[in-house]
Amino acid sequence: MAVIGVDLGGTKIASGIFEHGGELVTRRTAKLTGGGDAVGNLIISEVGSLLSEMTIQPDAVGVSVPGIFYSDRGTVWAPNIPGWTDYPLVERLEIGLGGNVSVRVDSDRACYVLGEEWQGRARGCRNVIFVAVGTGIGAGILIDGRVVRGAGDAAGAIGWMGLDRPYRDVYDDCGCFEYHASGAGIAKVARELLTSANAYDGVLSEKPADDLTAVDVLIAEADGDRIAVQVMDDCIEFWAMAVANLVSLFNPEMIILGGGVFESAARFIPRIRAEATKWAQPISIGQVKIETSALGADAGLYGAARLALSETS
Repeated sequence: MAVIGVDLGGTKIASGIFEHGGELVTRRTAKLTGGGDAVGNLIISEVGSLLSEMTIQPDAVGVSVPGIFYSDRGTVWAPNIPGWTDYPLVERLEIGLGGNVSVRVDSDRACYVLGEEWQGRARGCRNVIFVAVGTGIGAGILIDGRVVRGAGDAAGAIGWMGLDRPYRDVYDDCGCFEYHASGAGIAKVARELLTSANAYDGVLSEKPADDLTAVDVLIAEADGDRIAVQVMDDCIEFWAMAVANLVSLFNPEMIILGGGVFESAARFIPRIRAEATKWAQPISIGQVKIETSALGADAGLYGAARLALSETS
């Protein structure tokens, strides 16, 4: 018995065949280009290639999408995919796959937490929050073993948390938390500080400001660069306040910090916990574990497979 998982990212699509016990037996990747039905057809093509390698029909296909899955009508909003404002993904895949395979879809943040609960850091936990810090910031929230979806399926959009004041117009497009502490935000704040810095000749000045990335800032911080240290000190406070708020609201067993930024920022976990402890409900913060992802970039792929399994159970 097996299922297929598919994870749509910002620039690529990953897919794989999973046995019911969680073993990833075959993995494929392809570049994600175009929009609308072109992306739908790409998913069908990738799944078709996996099907050709299988000797039995899979029980189901699960798909992780970078946006919102509207569960009442089977459609998707994905801001990085042109034409996916209300795209009928479930119907498109069911037709394209011949109607022989069940299809399950959910947001990437929901899949991240499902993947970690199934085969990652949070095995055995029923109350887990996955905070994904990449280009943006979102959270997959699992409470009492169920994904929290919200009235419009948009729960977990924590990049919009208000963690500073006063309100600034620059928060209009992405939210306060995401502006300051996402991957894109780290680079943006560093550029702002570089523009206003006096007598700065550190490593960050050696690269054109428009080309500066969060990775550049993280590397410079590790070397003690004063602007990079300032940026990351602020990030740690924002991450900690968000963790404290989530702990106080949901009383989870575990918070997992993942996404592309935390591939390099795991070293900040002790500082994040110490700062979060100042802000959080005292009993709840004493009960929670704060960890980094065990599945890394594959968390969404494993979560998609977990979705598929839920279709068969």
